[in-house]
Amino acid sequence: MTQHLKGKVALVTGGSRGIGAAIVKRLAADGAKVVFSYAASPERADQVVKEVEAAGGKAVAVRADQASTVEVRELVQKAHDTYGRLDILVNSAGVYITGHIGDESADEAIFHRQLDVNVKGVASAVRAAVPLMADGGRIVSIGSTGAASMPFAGGADYVASKAAVAAYTRGWSRDLGARNITVNVVQPGAIDTEMNPASGPGAETMTKLTSLGRYGRPEEIAGAVAFLVGPDASYITGATLNVDGGQSA
Repeated sequence: MTQHLKGKVALVTGGSRGIGAAIVKRLAADGAKVVFSYAASPERADQVVKEVEAAGGKAVAVRADQASTVEVRELVQKAHDTYGRLDILVNSAGVYITGHIGDESADEAIFHRQLDVNVKGVASAVRAAVPLMADGGRIVSIGSTGAASMPFAGGADYVASKAAVAAYTRGWSRDLGARNITVNVVQPGAIDTEMNPASGPGAETMTKLTSLGRYGRPEEIAGAVAFLVGPDASYITGATLNVDGGQSA
């Protein structure tokens, strides 16, 4: 694999499992030095670091709660200070909480945490990273195809948080264009992770919604991110890239 990110430093939030872990491994394989955050599983984070290092790459894990503005700022500063620069920010950390509107048993605290992580956490990371980021940097956030088309009930709060990220992406692309910093969002469809396994109760329904008739793999999302943060995507900004097997077709 060509190491077209050699010399670059990347920060990936939520990089200890699923899509985030796949992104960490791919960017490291492409030559970037990677700092990634985890919230609650140091064992998993250590395993990702070991896999990256075994493959000849460099990665550092940092614990941070994406819902805390203070911890996000400290995470970004740590990423910059670890390798002396910051070129790439990938906002992958997120929580997925569903529930029908009007549900009297719904936990208000959970509702607010989803917004804190999925929206405020992303905004905090970008605001902290931009002053430290080199001109020509790359910002990619992981959204959801549900932000534009919701195929089932009960997901409004989650997809609204991802729609906010897509809107932020378009606005930030205008703010940062003068510095040649590109800002894009990758919107996965059904991806086989612990959060949404291909063997889960709703998997058959989700599979039928795709053109390819299958769930995607985290590595396929990582490949899209790797493209957007690489040199061949230098004229792509403010864009939404659906990686969903044709679900949104």
